[in-house]
Amino acid sequence: MPTTVTVLSQKGGTGKTTTVRNLADVFGRVGMEVLCVDLDPQGNLSDYFDVPADANPTIADVLAGRERAVDAVHDGVLPANLGLAEAELILSGKMGRELTLRRGLRDLKRRYDLILIDCPPALGLLTVNGLVAADHALISTEAQYFSLQGVEQALEVIELAKENLQPDLEWLGVVLNIADLRTVHSREALEQLKERFGEKVFSTPIRQSIRYAESAERGVAMLDYRPELGEDYLGLAEEMLERLGLSEERAKVAAMRSEPATA
Repeated sequence: MPTTVTVLSQKGGTGKTTTVRNLADVFGRVGMEVLCVDLDPQGNLSDYFDVPADANPTIADVLAGRERAVDAVHDGVLPANLGLAEAELILSGKMGRELTLRRGLRDLKRRYDLILIDCPPALGLLTVNGLVAADHALISTEAQYFSLQGVEQALEVIELAKENLQPDLEWLGVVLNIADLRTVHSREALEQLKERFGEKVFSTPIRQSIRYAESAERGVAMLDYRPELGEDYLGLAEEMLERLGLSEERAKVAAMRSEPATA
């Protein structure tokens, strides 16, 4: 059975979707079969993977019960568009609504080694569905003054999902995104997180760069677009695989990191 990791944040602009896209790329390079689930009505992850905007069916159809998840996968992505916002409204009136995604993904479980779920930048019903469908939760936060507060709010939702709906859910940790550690502000945000959450903070921060937006616009992973910046995702991927107990895959990523980056 695959490992399912849901990536969430308390608000937008934390680099969450870019992290999911580039982690999927790294994991795929070491031979893992990865499925990415876009659970955000904005569909940014789908765009990053260059899934056509009119792709049909989508995750909205799966949640509404109109289609099977296996029929809604497009090149390793379960895509989303604005129709997901309507599906969320329909979902809110159903019994067992928090379990809908978990049920929908059942027929896909044996096809993949890893499932990455990209949640919307809010802690609502779609995010709860993502958490209930997952084994692990990864929080993304930016290096800003209110990052600690945002992580604590996300943790509250994780704990509620764990206590009431998914007792096997584990918090994988928090990754610091959009970090310019040359500034005092970013370094203080990182220290605050470490003081509060200790080893749960990934030691690999993702550096701030306009190149991430450029790579997303072109639909190209960072290791191909700017390999020296893609190194951050190699480091994060290695840490994640270690925490997930996937030692063979972690060793392969470590070997990639030892190779010189070429621009």
